[in-house]
Amino acid sequence: MSIDVSAAKLPYADRVLPVPRRCTFDPDDWQIIARYWYPVAIASEVTADPQGVTLLDQPLVIYRFEGRIVVADNLCPHRGMQLSLGKAFDDGLGIRCPYHGLRFGAAGACTAIPAHPTNKIPARMNLHAYGAIERYGLVWTCLASLPSDPVEMAAIPPVPHWDDAGFQQINCPPIDVAAFAGRQVEGFLDVAHFAFVHEASFADPENAEVPDYTVETTPDGFEARYLSSMGNYPHSTGLKADPDYVWLRHFRLHVPFTATLVIDFPDGTKLSIMNAASPVSAKQTRMFDARVRDFDTDGPLQDVYDFNQQIFEEDRAMVEAQKPENLPLDPKLEVHIPADRSSIAYRRALRALGLSTFFTV
Repeated sequence: MSIDVSAAKLPYADRVLPVPRRCTFDPDDWQIIARYWYPVAIASEVTADPQGVTLLDQPLVIYRFEGRIVVADNLCPHRGMQLSLGKAFDDGLGIRCPYHGLRFGAAGACTAIPAHPTNKIPARMNLHAYGAIERYGLVWTCLASLPSDPVEMAAIPPVPHWDDAGFQQINCPPIDVAAFAGRQVEGFLDVAHFAFVHEASFADPENAEVPDYTVETTPDGFEARYLSSMGNYPHSTGLKADPDYVWLRHFRLHVPFTATLVIDFPDGTKLSIMNAASPVSAKQTRMFDARVRDFDTDGPLQDVYDFNQQIFEEDRAMVEAQKPENLPLDPKLEVHIPADRSSIAYRRALRALGLSTFFTV
C-alpha cells in the first residue's frame, strides 16, 4: 500500500512557519502536521468575547466580528498580553487588550490605540491571523493558512450524510484526552477492542472474533468496510442485536488526525460520526465530534451526549495508559495481528507524509 502524499505536496508547502515556543513535537514533524486543518471550537459557542485555545502548542484567540470568526495568535503585539484575558467592546466592534486597551477587529487588524487615538497605526500592530472556516458546526483553522486564502484551499474532511435530507445534525461537547492525537485516532479505527473496552456500553464480550476485512487507499488516507455481527445498540436501550444480522461499519481515515464512521442499522437507518482529534500538544488532545442520524431525530440530545461521553471515557482509559505515549511508526516496534489492518494502514499513511518515528518518544 502506498499513498501519494509527500512533504512536497503538503498544503501551503511554500510557506515557512515559525515553530511555537516550547514545542512538544519534533520541529520537522510539526512543520508537516501544522499544514492541515483542525477544529478548535464549537461554532455556536464563539461570541464577540475572546476565548483562548491551543493548537499544536500554538496559543490562539478566537472571537466573532461582524458575524465572521477570527482566529489569531493569542498575543498582543504591543506588550505580549494574552488577548483571551480581554473582552469585547460594548459596540461589538472588536476585542480589547486588557493591558492597554488596543482594539482588534476583522482578520485581527488593530483598529485603535487609545493612548494615541490620532496616530497612524503601525502595520506590525496587527495580529497574526489564520484562516477560519465554520463547517459541520465547528470552527476549523490551519496554522499555515491566511484569512485571505480562498476557501477552496481548505481541505476539511467531509462528514458523510451531513447535508442529506432527513438527517439530524449534532455536535457533542468536546472531550479532552491526555494522550497523543494519533493514539486516539488509531483507537477509533480499531475493531478488535469492542468486546473488551466497550462491554459496559454496547459490545458483546462473547463476540470478540474479528472477521477478515480489507483496507482501500484514498488520496488522503484509506477506507475500510468492516462487516461483523457485533451490534451497536446502547445497552441502556434494552435492544438486542440479531445474531444473524451483519452490521456494516464504514471507516474513512483522513490524514493526519480525522476519521469518520458510518454505521448501518438493521432497519436501514444510519449513524455517521466524525472523530476529529485536534492536537493541543504532543500529549494532549481535544476531541471534536460532528455526527448525523436519520433516526430518533426528535429524541433528547443529552442522551446522545451521555452515550458519547461513556464511549470516550472507556477509550480514554486505554489511550492514556498506552506506552510509548506517542504512536510508533516503525512497524518493527510493536507486534501486529490481522485485526490491525486499519492501524497498520494508518501508521503507513502517516509515514507517507514524511513524518519521522517521532511518535516513539
